[in-house]
Formats: sequence, C-alpha cells, structure tokens
Amino acid sequence: MITIEMSEVRDNSSRLREIITNTHLRAWIGKMAAMCQPDRLVLCQGGAAERRELFAMGVSQGVFIPLNQEKLPGCYLHRSNPNDVARSEASTYICTPLQAMVGPTNNWMDSKVAYIRLQELFGDCMKGRTMYVLPFVMGPIGSRLSRVGVQLTDSLYVAASMDIMTRMGDRALHVLGESAEFARCLHSVGDCDPRRRYICHFPLDNAVWSFGSGYGGNALLGKKCMGLRLASFQGFQQGWMAEHMLISGIREPDGNKSYVTAAFPSACGKTNFAMLIPPESYRKKGWQVTTVGDDIAWMWVDDTGKLRAINPESGYFGVLPGTSETTNPIAMRTISHDTIYTNVALLPDGDVWWEGKTAYSPAPATAPIVDWQGNPWTPETGRPAAHPNSRFTSPMQNNPILDPAADDPQGVPVTAIIFGGRRASTIPIVYQAFNWSYGVYVGASLGSETTAAATGRVGVVRRDPMAMLPFIGYNIGDYLVHWFRMRAKMADPPRIYHVNWFRRDEHGKFIWPGFGENIRILEWILKRSHGKAYAVETLLGWMPRPDDINLDGLELDTQAFAAAQRVDAEALKAELLAEEELFLKLAGELPKEMIFMRELLISRL
Repeated sequence: MITIEMSEVRDNSSRLREIITNTHLRAWIGKMAAMCQPDRLVLCQGGAAERRELFAMGVSQGVFIPLNQEKLPGCYLHRSNPNDVARSEASTYICTPLQAMVGPTNNWMDSKVAYIRLQELFGDCMKGRTMYVLPFVMGPIGSRLSRVGVQLTDSLYVAASMDIMTRMGDRALHVLGESAEFARCLHSVGDCDPRRRYICHFPLDNAVWSFGSGYGGNALLGKKCMGLRLASFQGFQQGWMAEHMLISGIREPDGNKSYVTAAFPSACGKTNFAMLIPPESYRKKGWQVTTVGDDIAWMWVDDTGKLRAINPESGYFGVLPGTSETTNPIAMRTISHDTIYTNVALLPDGDVWWEGKTAYSPAPATAPIVDWQGNPWTPETGRPAAHPNSRFTSPMQNNPILDPAADDPQGVPVTAIIFGGRRASTIPIVYQAFNWSYGVYVGASLGSETTAAATGRVGVVRRDPMAMLPFIGYNIGDYLVHWFRMRAKMADPPRIYHVNWFRRDEHGKFIWPGFGENIRILEWILKRSHGKAYAVETLLGWMPRPDDINLDGLELDTQAFAAAQRVDAEALKAELLAEEELFLKLAGELPKEMIFMRELLISRL
C-alpha cells in the first residue's frame, strides 16, 4: 500500500505522477477526492502481504474480528450495520438520459438528476476517513473480454473483499496502461442511512456511484454492478454476453471434457451445482466435476463460431445458511481458511456457526454464543444466530476442485446452457429445447416458486428471465433481442436445456434426490449435446426416456422417473396463462421471436 497525502493530490505533485502515471486516472481520482475530502489516499497494490496488512488494520479499527487461527487460519469475522444486510434493489438505479434505454424492469433516474443528487451526498463525506484506491481487473489477465475498473472507497472491508473477489493492484494498473477505458467506481458507506442509499449505474459513462451501504453487491462494485449491469450493456453494444451463470467442467470416463453454463434463480442449487461431487459409483468410473465460476459468465463467439466463457471474478461471495458438510462439502473446504465471514454467529472458542451448518445448535460452553449483531444468543431466544443472508468471501484458489482453465484468458468452450427453477409440479426434471430460439424463450419465461417463509404463500411463481431480472443494465427487450442475434454468430451453438430438481410426488416429497446425483442428468445432457443420446419429442421439448437415465442405486425406479417427466397439457395451458405476467410487463418491448415461439408452443397444445 502507498499512502498519498491530500496536499500531493491537490498540487498534482511529482510523487503523485510517479505513483499514478495514467493521466486520465490521476485526474479522475483528483476530482473525486476534491469532492469527498478524505484525510488521505491509500493506493492498494494487491498481494497476500498487503491483504494481511489490511486485516491487521481492520482488527485494530474493529472492522474485523480475528477467528480461531488453528481452526480457521487466515479467517476473520465482519459485522455489517443491521440495516445493511443485502442487495438493495429498491435503491438500485440505471441512470440514462432517456428512460426507454432502461425499460420496464429497472429503476430509472435521469443521469443529470442522479449526478446532482449524488454530488450532494458525496460532498465532504470522507472527512476524517481514508480513501482507498482499488485498481482491479475483471476477468483473467490477457483475455479479450477482461475489463479494468478502479474503485474509490472509504471501507476497509470493501478493500479487503475486492482483493479477494478481483485481480486487484499493480497488475490492473499495468493492464490499464495509459488508456482512459476503465470503469469509474465511487463508493462511500456514508452514514448507512437507508433513506440516503443509492446504487447508481451510468452505462453510457462506464461508471457506478454507490452511497450509503457497505455490504455485498451494493459495495463490491466489481461484482453485480460492473460484472453484470455495466457488462451486460457493454456486451449488447460490442457483441458479447454477460450472464448470471455458473460455469462447470465435466470430465467423462473416456477423458472427454465438456463445459456447461447454468442460470438458476435463488434457492435453486446454483452453488451446489458449481461444486458438485458425483456419487462414488460415478467417481469410480472416472467422472469428475470442476468449478470455473459459480456466479457470473462472460461469453463471446470465437473465430471458429464457438461460444466461449470466462469467469470474470477471482473469488466466491456465497450464502452460508444451509451450507454444510452434507449439502456442499467443497464449499466447506473452500471457506476453511483465508475467508471473510460476514454476519454469522461467533462461538466461545473463536469458531463460527450459522443455521444449517450442523444438525443441532451448539450448546454454550464457558462463554455465551454471540449472534450476528454482537448480542448473547441461545436457541431459546427465538431469533437466528446468523443472518439469513450471511455470507462468505473466499478466493477461488481455495476451491479443491477448481478447474485448471479457471484463469485461462482463452476461456472454455460452452457445450450446453442450462436453465432451472424450483417447481413442485408441471415442469419435468429435464428437457431440451428444440433449437436456440426456443431455448431463449425457455430461459426468458424462467420461473421459480416462492416459499411461505419468503412471501407468506406457497407455490407463487415468480418470473426471472435468464435469472437476470435484477441485473440487466438496459432495456430487457433489447436484452432478449441480443440473445437471438448472438445465434447468427455461432457455427455450432450450445444446446439449451431446462432442469427442475424440485418436482414433488403426490405426497409432497421430492422425486429427484438432487445434489451429487444430478450428474445422472448431466450425463444425458452431455451425451445429447454430443449426439450420443436418444430423446423423444414432447410438447415442451426433447426428453430422455426413463431407460436413458442411469437410475442404478437409486430408490427412484423408471416408473417414478417417467411420472416426474410427464407433461400434463392442461397444467401446461395454465403455465402459459401464468406467463402473461411477463408478457404484459414487456408489452411493446417483446421481440417478435418470443411471440412466435409462444405461438408455436400454443399450437402444439
């Protein structure tokens, strides 16, 4: 880290010019510092030694609590403000001169109005604080899609987290060189007043200004803000795609390796899919699954017409409740060291706990358990020990099944794209779209059922096109058109599939075992994509016969699987009527291909 005094910034001193040689970056930093008025600037250079220094500073300032270094080496606990525990969608805006650029699914604010409002908030907001300068790269160094960003922040937590989640420091400045092309990301925790909380994206300026939150996607501006909202708009302009998708590699017994991307709404098994461990019977045969990424995929079509993908992030920012040795042992190994835990319970021995980590709540020992807000806790309090949206921030190098190509600038070839949702009925376990256009329709009409805990009603289907609804940085109609246009660039497009691990039987029990057993469905998907598997034509798409799925060792027999694959025409008609919610919302914005695909589906009924 290099400390820069404000006097050096005001005077544009020779030392400042030696430290920050890029004139565009130096001028922007000077302008933002003059507005925010920090006491000093600290330029972060990246690396393990600097990260340790950031943690040490955080401990001294009360930002981080060191955990048991024997059990959890290199791990720290952070507690956010109790009113600042999740992405603030109501406070998230896309700011452009014309509302038509934003469309019906985003919050819009006129860019001039937004800048005026934000300048009032940011004015003098860092007095008495340090401004951390965080240059970073999204994507493997040297990739054609990699993008440089620079975040200015007054949060030490953000500085340490961005070092994990991005390729931060001197290497980013080296990639930037003298270019003016970098995402300008300004952030301040401010006073953390929700009434003064704004996460504003300026796609035409390649900029994000975030004020009033120090948590997650509101504050780590390389993630959802730059990685999806700004990047999706840039992909639309430049002919590539930024999607809310995991990327996994699957090696088959014959040594052939394929890569798939998958888009699931929340609570549909995305992280478990990205870190899937095949059952022992498959591992013995040589099946292996590796992780390229668990959240974001940037994709382009190479010179041969093949769709390729990179993971722009270098770490994981995952949900903890429900994560355990049973549900996701790979995640548990990943977060066993060098990890930031946010808003979890602290045990007397310096370990951490969250609901679902173990079958039973830990019993207090010599000292009480401390909940995520820093208060004494026992199960009898009736409140959760960890916040339901508590998180871990961990480097991807911690992942024991990290794919060797995870940092390859050439990316990986995409064989299949998988969409999935949580549906108790109607939707089968797996089917293949007839073609790319119908696959886009399948993804665009993606729905997942809410739970009683979330909405008070069970079985309410919420539409989430491509699992991207909160993250599309421009008009959703243009976004869907872009999906259709990408097909023209491809010589051999990936096959598109839909999965539903959550179909229930007449007794309300899950039919499919899920977790590692999902490799059985992936086996058919890969064979089908390579022209080696049979399928039958149905109303919804191509489906495997029961005999086409390996059910050996499962309690599920072919008859039960056939029942889980059954498509009821009347139920499907009701599903089409339910999709009217999406179609009405997009009235006037809907691509003609979507309407055509819908009419074809109706005609099959």
